[in-house]
Amino acid sequence: MAREPLDEARLAAMLVHGPRPARVEIVDYHPEWPRRFARRAAELRELLGERARLVEHIGSTSVPGLAAKPVVDIVVGIDDPDDEPAYLPEPGHRALRAGEPDEPVNLHCYAPDDVETRRYLVLRDHLRNHPDDRDRYAAVKRELARREWADMNYYAEAKGPVIREILGRAGWIEP
Repeated sequence: MAREPLDEARLAAMLVHGPRPARVEIVDYHPEWPRRFARRAAELRELLGERARLVEHIGSTSVPGLAAKPVVDIVVGIDDPDDEPAYLPEPGHRALRAGEPDEPVNLHCYAPDDVETRRYLVLRDHLRNHPDDRDRYAAVKRELARREWADMNYYAEAKGPVIREILGRAGWIEP
């Protein structure tokens, strides 16, 4: 499914505090990232119990050898992510920042079989098994990190073409 390009009006409507200028820090892979995920995943499973049907490490920190922003991304599969009072103290948020300042984590809440969840996992698994695509993705991220962004979401959107290219090689067909 094609997404509309991000513009200032769409971004302002999505963000609680509006756009924030950002510089992206890309660092070499760190073996602590899977351990950080494991700690947070255990906390999430304890907190959410059976509601957490899926807890997976996603994003660049989940791919050994891939340079990344030093923020661990976790996708949590919840049967009804719209029932926010069941798992969130603040309704309306599905992409959450958690963890201590020196161990930041982004939580992405979707239904376990949501297309976004599947896309995250296909990309992660492909990058883990295809060093050429992993290295290409790292090079694009490092190049993009040289710029200052009006908001981090613009950086994420700028990675879209290479992500779609890699997903295509992974056999992903956009629903």
